[in-house]
Amino acid sequence: MNTVQRNAKGAATKLHTMPGDKGMFFVLGIDAATWTVITPNLNELRNFKRLIDIGKSKTITLKEKPISASVWCGMFSGKLLEEHKHESYVVNGEIVKREDIKVDFIWDVLEREGKKVKALNVPFVVPPYSFNVDFKPVGFGLPTNEKEWNEELERVTEETKFLMDEKPDVLIAVYTCLDRIQHFHWGEDYVVEWYKRMDDKIGELIFDSGFLECDNKLIVISDHGFCSFGDAKVQTLPEYTKEGKLKGDHHEDAFLVTVNVDYEIERPQDVFFAIKEDFY
Repeated sequence: MNTVQRNAKGAATKLHTMPGDKGMFFVLGIDAATWTVITPNLNELRNFKRLIDIGKSKTITLKEKPISASVWCGMFSGKLLEEHKHESYVVNGEIVKREDIKVDFIWDVLEREGKKVKALNVPFVVPPYSFNVDFKPVGFGLPTNEKEWNEELERVTEETKFLMDEKPDVLIAVYTCLDRIQHFHWGEDYVVEWYKRMDDKIGELIFDSGFLECDNKLIVISDHGFCSFGDAKVQTLPEYTKEGKLKGDHHEDAFLVTVNVDYEIERPQDVFFAIKEDFY
């Protein structure tokens, strides 16, 4: 009989299902992850490469504006912008809260059906939203320096490991730091170094844990890609901000890899339907 074990630091070391267990559906979001960096660096990103080799990978080209608030909202509500009407973190000088968005998310739908759902650090609002998880985002969800980026990477990873150990039916966890890093350091070797750090965390969560050694389902996805400032079809931020000049901006081509997921994901909203179909 396989059971979950923890190492000396309390992290999950193996994650196996019991006989007859349906397994977990895990969505790992990486805000702003882009093929533009991943593809030419696969020799150094061994865990991204392992995922791509064993799963189905593709580019999702957004038909909507690559605005994080809207895309993450649509991804987990299944709604288009004209339906959920959430396009900005701030409206009329007020920070938009979850309660202001008048749609159900996948965690709302499944919890009503008695499913165990955990969502961690989902950045469709600021600070990022967590469901059934007590988590205080780093830097109010807008980490702005290397210390905060490291802190988010470590804390999201450790909390995700803990949640995986609880074996919910659905687990959603999102890293946000690559977005901020690429806005200020696009085109620098520094960006690749951060992808390597993210690659290490993917290894811990997906491979070191044994997550894919059983009947679990996985989606790894970004809300948009990235490009040099001025090259995107839609400019998402001003070039000059109070934190400095931006080197990079959002691109419409997002990253996607799925493992053991039959539902065809063509747009962010399809993540909602892929999860829902698995339970109905």
